[in-house]
Formats: sequence, structure tokens, C-alpha cells
Amino acid sequence: MATILFTHIGQLVSVRPESFRLQGKQLAELPSLRDAYLVVEDGRIAEYGVMDGLTYQPRDFGEHVDARGRLVLPAWCDSHTHLVFAASREQEFVEKIRGSSYAEIAAKGGGILNSARRLADCSEETLFRDAWERLAEIARLGTGAVEIKSGYGLTVESELKMLRVIRRLREKSPLAIRATFLGAHAYPPEYLADHEGYIRLLVEELMPRIAAEGLADFVDVFCEQGFFSAEETLRICEAAWAWGLRPKLHVNQLSSQGGIEAGIRVNALSLDHLETLTPQEIGLLAAATAGATGAGPVATLLPSAAFFLRMPYQPARALLDAGCPVALASDYNPGSSPSGNMNFIVSLACIQLRMLPEEAINAATLNGAYAMGLGEELGSITPGKRANLILTRPVPSLAYLPYAFGTSLVERVLLGGQWM
Repeated sequence: MATILFTHIGQLVSVRPESFRLQGKQLAELPSLRDAYLVVEDGRIAEYGVMDGLTYQPRDFGEHVDARGRLVLPAWCDSHTHLVFAASREQEFVEKIRGSSYAEIAAKGGGILNSARRLADCSEETLFRDAWERLAEIARLGTGAVEIKSGYGLTVESELKMLRVIRRLREKSPLAIRATFLGAHAYPPEYLADHEGYIRLLVEELMPRIAAEGLADFVDVFCEQGFFSAEETLRICEAAWAWGLRPKLHVNQLSSQGGIEAGIRVNALSLDHLETLTPQEIGLLAAATAGATGAGPVATLLPSAAFFLRMPYQPARALLDAGCPVALASDYNPGSSPSGNMNFIVSLACIQLRMLPEEAINAATLNGAYAMGLGEELGSITPGKRANLILTRPVPSLAYLPYAFGTSLVERVLLGGQWM
């Protein structure tokens, strides 16, 4: 694989000799170098430093990139998406404008059940083709790692179809991809009066097949009023652990019903959404993540879902002030966040969640990587890590990235040492 030398980088962002998950005040620290160089060899970050210390010549490399006035930073790590789906849901978008709530649309057979019906009628090849186009789009926008969930299947055949599509994407794409089994996204109509029967289907039939085929890295449950209770979430997660599937959970999006306690109890890697956190729950998260770095779940915030649904935003400042590890993700899905643009997520986090640019970038890169088990491989400019990088257009400062929220500032994207 060709070697690449970047020289005169205006600002090389998130340079870390070693990396670890960031908590609380640590997210405001974003170490950077000005007028820097960076060496990429065999798809990996090999070396970096300031230009005064450069001992190489550009002719020694297969490619030389003069990055004057530009930023080079780690590619976005989007740790929560539903990127494989059969159709958009813009009619529900219109219904929301007319006043219908998320819960009201779901109660009428819309929402998740609408996507499940359409997916059942969609071929695996069509699902793959459409998802491949979405992957290419988010890669051009700077995303280098992504978690993709099932959950629009809700039958054995359709859930397996989704997970096999995700596996095909992982095998073909230069992005780092993690797969999550979200069969517990909603109760199918035929199981609305038989929750026990559907949980048995998930635990006794689907999980063994998923494990046998190696189709998922994680399990997820939509722990929410009208969906899965905290007790049901515990049962599903405890069964999943037996099959090697660590939980990453949807909690506290619409209500507070014990999902935080359940997620901490089952050692979830991340707890996602968190729009309706109480001060007591923030205290529980802080206690669970105190002490040894890496303990307890990452609090993954999805501000574009709150934006799209016109809901209150997540209490990012309270979480950070309490010392919690915070990540940002897009929640890319057809119903509540139909965009995988992580540049907008970073801007939204600054504008509406009052996160500093440094905090938002750390949350969307390094902590996002740790929220899907990739922190030792991605998310920072660290020797040995995969060379997943964003090269921006000339910009006046780091803060200009979230400030200019409507402007595309990504000039080129490098994934595994290859330009997209």
C-alpha cells in the first residue's frame, strides 16, 4: 500500500501518543499540532510531528499532500445508526407537522412497524444496494466507522436478512462496521398480547442462529413505555450475554422507566438517546463510570433525533459536569433522523447541547469509537491506529467546523490509507 506524507498541516487534531475513553472535563481537551506533518504507511498512522522536526523528503513517499491552512482530524465514528432500511417515511414527517406525535403514529401502525412491513417485501439485494449508497454518502461526509442495527425485521427471516446485509456491507466497505441485533425494537402486531412469546422467539430461536453465523457484535433493546419494559430488557440482555452479545441500549428517549438502571446492571457498552434523563439518573451514570477509565456505559447522545422530532435536547452539560463519558451519533434512520451527516451532528451539539467544539469533536470521534468497541483502533491521531482521516478545506480555526453548519468543509476522506 502506498505511503502518504502530509506536510504543513494547518492543525493536526487529536494527537495522542496513547488513547483512552474520555470522561467529563477530559472531553474539553483536544491536543493538536500546528504546522505539522503526518506519515501514513500500510493504511496506518506511522508518525507525526511539527514541521521543524521533519527529516523526510516528499520524494521518499508515494504521495505528498500539502495541507496548508487545512485541518486533518480523525474520521467520524458514528456509533448508532439504523442505516439498513427499505423505504423513507416522509408521509409520517408530514403527519408530525400536522401535530401527530411519535407515539400516536406508532399506535396507528406507523413508525417501526411501517418500516418492518416494507422491509419484509424488500429483497436482500435491494436492501444491500440502497444501504451501500448510504454508506458511500456518509463516507464522503467524513464518517469512517459506523454501527448498524437490525430491528426493522421483527421476524426471524427479516431480522436475519438485515444482519446478512450488514455483514455484506462490512465485507465490502472500507468503513469499520459493527452490527447490532435489535430484534427487540417493537412488538410485532401478532405478539402485542404475547410478549413472552416474542421474547422466547428472540432468545431461543434468533440469538442462537445469529451467534452461529457470527452476524452481530451487540444486542440492543428499545427500553421505552409502550415498547419493552426494564424487566423485559434485563431478560433479553442477560440471554444475549450467554451468546457473546454485549448490550448497547435505547433508553430514556420518550420517558424514564428504569432503562438506566437496567443498562448499568447488564454492563451495557453504551446507553443511547437520553433525552429524558433525571438528575438522579445522571448521578447513577456518573457513579457507574467513576474511577477506572473505561468502566460503565458511554452516554451516547443523538441530537438530530430530538431536532427532527422537536423534543427537548439531551442534558449534555449536566452529563459532562458530572464526569460522564459522552459520545455523539447520528441515529440515521427513516423515521426520526433521516440523515447520517456527522458534521451537522457536531454543529447541533454545539448549538443546542452547548458542547464546546473540542467536546463535540472528541465525542464524535474517540468516544464514538469506544462506544462501539473500536477505541484502540480508531478515533484519534495515534501511531498504529488505522488511517481514517478527514482533510478539510482551508478554514480559519477548529471552531469554524461547527460554526459553519450549512457549509461542506470536508475536502477529502482517507479510509485505511485509501482516498474515497
